[in-house]
Amino acid sequence: MASDSKTDSLIAETRERLDAMPGWISQQTQSSTYPRAFLAAAEARGADRAQMLADAGLDAQRVEDPEGRLSLREVWMLAAVTRVRSGDPTLGFACGDSMPLTAHGNLGYALLCAGTPREAVGLLQRFWHLRGRGVQLLVNESDNDMFMELVPECALPPRLVDLMFSSIATSMFRGMEFLIRDLPGTAEIWLQGPAPDGVETWQARLPTLRFSMPRAGIHLVGDLSVMDQPLATANPEGLRAAVAQCERESALSDPGGDVLRRVRAMLLAGPDGYPSPVMLAERLHMTPRTFRRRLQEQGFSYQQLLEEARRRDSCQLLRDPEREIRRISDQLGYLNPANFTRAFKSWTGMTPREWRQQSSH
Repeated sequence: MASDSKTDSLIAETRERLDAMPGWISQQTQSSTYPRAFLAAAEARGADRAQMLADAGLDAQRVEDPEGRLSLREVWMLAAVTRVRSGDPTLGFACGDSMPLTAHGNLGYALLCAGTPREAVGLLQRFWHLRGRGVQLLVNESDNDMFMELVPECALPPRLVDLMFSSIATSMFRGMEFLIRDLPGTAEIWLQGPAPDGVETWQARLPTLRFSMPRAGIHLVGDLSVMDQPLATANPEGLRAAVAQCERESALSDPGGDVLRRVRAMLLAGPDGYPSPVMLAERLHMTPRTFRRRLQEQGFSYQQLLEEARRRDSCQLLRDPEREIRRISDQLGYLNPANFTRAFKSWTGMTPREWRQQSSH
């Protein structure tokens, strides 16, 4: 399938963005499973496999090795190439649709063996970094509403983000379908980009697809008691073995990233706001200087992670229609609501009031 100048520019834009990113994106920590899935989906649409590998600067042997490891830089570059050479703006849906739970390695087996859907979601959050480095998974739940949000950790081209997130969300939904016999009343996939050409095919095969939304992920609305029901695939012995393998893989593949994960988990707003860098360093048994250096090695700063936490928590707090926006601003540590509104609009493209109105529909 032919590509056009607009899609061709995606390769150049992706390469330019990647060149400006921190060094950790070049660490070979990523499974070759997902690159193979993108290659297969693009090849099914007429793209030449050898040419795509050459365009991405990848050796076929590394990609075809089931135990092979690639860097995030290589994975993202290949994803951009497959999108361009396939000429299909819905390629992400096709890629995600092709991956069963077992395609996700030890994490997939852990999810299969979990006792309940809620335990599976907890495992997905705990070990997400094994398969989702470069993307955060934020799970917010209140009453009969759950949102599993996907947030990019790096400034990738919006078209590449849409490609990756449509693939991830589709794969997640298929896994949920497999595990949960009766999903809650409403299930939707939200994406932030516009509806791509040819999406009608996928609208008929997936839950409601909503485009140009303030955030991306899977939205469940309805009776969430199903999340605590036993799973037919539950296997306590298998779960222990799979979790042990996930822990081993985590220790071997990304020892430095543990600091990031722990800081994110500790950045929670309390009565006095968020923990300061000094407080976080003390909890991690580090000096403030070492704390800053460890974050810098991962391409982050305390301020970046603080804004990330504010963004996460603001969406959760805004879901409560009784909570005043001024109160939310204070709770998140902003000196006045105008500063909060400016920050929130930079994250989502809309004001807190507009976001609250749209997310409630």
